Amino acid sequence: MTASPVPEDATEDVTDVTGIERPTSLRERRLHPVTPLRRAWAPIAVLLGWAVHDMDQAQRQLAQLTTATLAIGLGVLVPAAALYGFLTWWFTHFGVTDTELRIRTGLLFRRTAHIRLDRLQAVDVTQPLLARFVGVAKLKLDVVGTDKKDELAYLGEKEARDLRAELLARAAGFAPESAHEVGEAPARQILRTPPRTLAVALLLTGTPWAMLLAAVAVPAFLWFATHNLWTVIAAAVPLAGGAFTNSAGRFIKEYDWTVGESPDGLRIDHGLLDRVHETVPPGRVQTVRIVQPLLWRRRNWVRVELHVAGSANSVLVPVAPREQAEDVVARILPGVAVPKPDDFAGSPRRGRWCVPVWWRAYGVSVTETVFAAREGLLQRRISLVPHAKVQSVRLTQGPWERCWRVAALHLDTGADKTVTARLRDAQEAAELLRAQADRSRTGRRGARPDRWMSEAP
Repeated sequence: MTASPVPEDATEDVTDVTGIERPTSLRERRLHPVTPLRRAWAPIAVLLGWAVHDMDQAQRQLAQLTTATLAIGLGVLVPAAALYGFLTWWFTHFGVTDTELRIRTGLLFRRTAHIRLDRLQAVDVTQPLLARFVGVAKLKLDVVGTDKKDELAYLGEKEARDLRAELLARAAGFAPESAHEVGEAPARQILRTPPRTLAVALLLTGTPWAMLLAAVAVPAFLWFATHNLWTVIAAAVPLAGGAFTNSAGRFIKEYDWTVGESPDGLRIDHGLLDRVHETVPPGRVQTVRIVQPLLWRRRNWVRVELHVAGSANSVLVPVAPREQAEDVVARILPGVAVPKPDDFAGSPRRGRWCVPVWWRAYGVSVTETVFAAREGLLQRRISLVPHAKVQSVRLTQGPWERCWRVAALHLDTGADKTVTARLRDAQEAAELLRAQADRSRTGRRGARPDRWMSEAP
């Protein structure tokens, strides 16, 4: 089967709202020529996955193969993998129209993704370690209503940044003919986490130490109990991986964390091996959570996490002094001030019969712009929800809670997340329910539209 190459400049008919067909020029482009090298690994990865899935059978079959058979197999596999990588690259095209980004892929089964520019949540540029040496980058797109990110891998580093700037400009409402001239908005650095501070913060976090202890103790116990090597390996590998991910893995990922302010949102750059350039879209942040582990309190350090509708971004600041972190929160949630400890109303004393000891940590604070819920005795957590982002409010009360006249108030946001104020007095919770419903309606009417750039027309 032969396939004619797609022309670099293709013309198609588009019907506008008036029903009149008008031609528009769609310039389609291919990915960087280094892309086939990345995609050629797919067939080899399938074989490796099969071997890992059944290691005993794979070992027996490899032992039966002769040197000549292995040479022939490699002689067939390597060219086949190279051909697969080349064909998948050859049949992948992308182009930007006035309203959408189109990505056409597929060798046997064709797939065309139409990504509406006005539905873009974020456009991130990532550079794995090897990609940094080659000078290429990956473009990841967060789109409203999708769980999985679409991506273009790989593009030249400059091409990726230029395309990102063009997509953001068009999503902001700039005319297509001027989107190329707008360029990437300048960013001003407002916070940077030094590597030394990040390393000390990770050492003062209990989760990595607990997982490291489990990675040593559990395999040792299984060995004395079963004397089965495969059972020990099956338990040790995920535990060791979890310990690495929560310690050295986090340091590598969050290394040189920098937050910058620009007209199209907050820019986040981080990564030691894989360099990531993310954007927190304005107006899309649903919830901000300030976390302070027990051993961070003496240094007054906090971690800032967030939930963005339709986006996988979850960390805003890995570790920073509270004053600096609150300044960043004020920039991502304009007009919102983090309540002070004295501003929170605690739970009634009878709540100790529902949640012993930990009942002291629960608290609620409501301002004109935000609903704040506090929880956690060892690791303090404060969740902030702007009134305009509350989708629904619910009150729940179990049999034991009814006995002690307490209830829980749940606030659902657009990011499919829920912030809960626990152990509230039942009458107080009912009043909060009615008042929050009114504040949410008022907040949505006065909320600014979710646009990329404030200067956009």
